[in-house]
Amino acid sequence: MIVPFKNPVFRFIFIGFVAYIAWYFLYELYLLPKTPIDGYLVDFLVRCAEFLLRFMGFELSVFDDGLFRNHIAIVGTPGVTVGAPCDGMILMALFAIFIFAYPGENKRRLWFIPFGLITIQLLNVIRIASLALIVYWNEDYLSFNHDYTFTVIVYSYVFLLWYWWSKHSNKTLSHQNEH
Repeated sequence: MIVPFKNPVFRFIFIGFVAYIAWYFLYELYLLPKTPIDGYLVDFLVRCAEFLLRFMGFELSVFDDGLFRNHIAIVGTPGVTVGAPCDGMILMALFAIFIFAYPGENKRRLWFIPFGLITIQLLNVIRIASLALIVYWNEDYLSFNHDYTFTVIVYSYVFLLWYWWSKHSNKTLSHQNEH
């Protein structure tokens, strides 16, 4: 008889499921209604995208309507509004949960999870700046690129990180089992 937690597939599914349920309830019942965490994250992303666009030489309209910035626009355009669903919070949680649940060395997790979270958000900053540029060049292309192009790019990147982690972890685990 196989003990369920010795089976790596069962362990991964169980830990991943429990961690996701814990994250879901933490986010939905506490973080979302009781903290401005999404506001802070959106503000950070918008300010980073503004920095990137200014660095590229674009003049921006600044919208300071309240505590957090959620709108970015190149002068002469309506710009784009960044909502909480686009801040990457849930995607970052799913990334971290996968890495946490998948077998591997904890020492490697300590650098790989922060690396993944930082690069996912860096990609998100580039996505937001790119959407503002799309509005600048041709607003008609905004919806398609928001809904499809950048969704495919960002999710492909996360899947690539997961794939890299699983391949590297499998090599490390099989090397450990040989000794």
